[in-house]
Amino acid sequence: MIAVIMAGGKGTRISSVASDVPKPMIAVNGMPVMEYQIERLRTQGIRDIVITVSHKKEMIMDYFGDGKKTSPATAKPFDVSISYYEEDVPLGNAGALFRLRNRLSSDFLLINADVVFDIDIERFVDFHKSTGGLVTLFTHPNNHPFDSGLLLADKDKALTAWLSKEDGRPKYYKNKVNAGLHIMAPKVLDVTSERLIKKYGRLPERIDLDRDLLKPLAGTGMAYCYDSCEYVRDMGTPKRYEQVCRDMASGRIDMRNLHKKQKAIFLDRDGTINKEVGFLSDIDRFELLPGVGEAIQKINQSGYLAIVITNQPVIARGELSREGLEEIHNKMETLLGKESAYLDGIYYCPHHPHGGYEGEVRKLKIDCDCRKPKPGMLYAAAEAFHIDLKNSWMIGDGERDIAAGKSAGCKTVLIGKENWGQDMSVNSLPEAVRMILEGESEECVIRGNT
Repeated sequence: MIAVIMAGGKGTRISSVASDVPKPMIAVNGMPVMEYQIERLRTQGIRDIVITVSHKKEMIMDYFGDGKKTSPATAKPFDVSISYYEEDVPLGNAGALFRLRNRLSSDFLLINADVVFDIDIERFVDFHKSTGGLVTLFTHPNNHPFDSGLLLADKDKALTAWLSKEDGRPKYYKNKVNAGLHIMAPKVLDVTSERLIKKYGRLPERIDLDRDLLKPLAGTGMAYCYDSCEYVRDMGTPKRYEQVCRDMASGRIDMRNLHKKQKAIFLDRDGTINKEVGFLSDIDRFELLPGVGEAIQKINQSGYLAIVITNQPVIARGELSREGLEEIHNKMETLLGKESAYLDGIYYCPHHPHGGYEGEVRKLKIDCDCRKPKPGMLYAAAEAFHIDLKNSWMIGDGERDIAAGKSAGCKTVLIGKENWGQDMSVNSLPEAVRMILEGESEECVIRGNT
């Protein structure tokens, strides 16, 4: 597979960090960000790389050459094959792709030059192939969805809407944004060319990737979203650059690659994240408990995944539709996003074993393997996210939560006073998160002293 790195931008938002070099050459802990990208590609077998260059292009081309040079940063060979497309005039962030069309004979990986990433590329490619789509977008939640473009997808992960920052958006929405990694079939360039020529009478010189190529694919069945917890972060602003440097120094970037086992903090929903109101079916009654946003933000920053595990028998009882539950969960994600927090996953069980309710959904009235106290949802999350359950935690306010966590092999925390064999008892989610993270810090100190 060929990788195309788009490196023609000026990087005006991050110029205060380093105005004398092009954005892809800004150093992250001593090495240009583009070198990290190339290193990650090479280690996973992608050695054929095309770089589109414009602003201060000589600095990029002199540093990397044809990919056979030795890195000034590491003194090791780049060990890849690099070619360039030089933009003599600005072509927008996607215009060069259409000039490269004759070099692209099969699916290719498209990367924004200001993105630091460490992902399992094979998983990404396998998902792309499974959909039959022309484009797959690497998507994830972030800690600022309120000022990001949002992506909406259906149950099959097909892109249904692309909401740019200037577009209107629903009152409540799922925290899903484009991370800046894409897999594309060359045919999408042909499809886009035909559409743009029909619209303008010719192929425009300047073409914007999001506005002109990707956004129009929403609802066509040609584009899909690949959701992942792996590390992908743009360093396009000084604040984000500083965070990337901290994450690199701490080892967090490498840790999130799904080649490696992950750690999770599993969270019950009702009574743990939001106020307990019985069988919640009215979205207006959903309200976050005090301190929950900050607590989940701390989970996000810790390296643990934050994953909700919740029984929702209201669906089987006919009191709430799946669409209604999704809207409640969208409200949860929206409220958390406003506090710079996000969830890596939400798992729910729609079943209920007992019949006799007016309006119940009979096919959901079963004794399933996912309803807590059974551990089915935790096992499903563990498979999807490659989670080490023995080094993970389950936090909840009920006996079922503790039993499910223990059955899955997790350590457990009860929000409450009862004794159901939990490892820890607390009064709130913020207290639980604080004790877990402080305990881990103490353990690291002990290990460091032995």
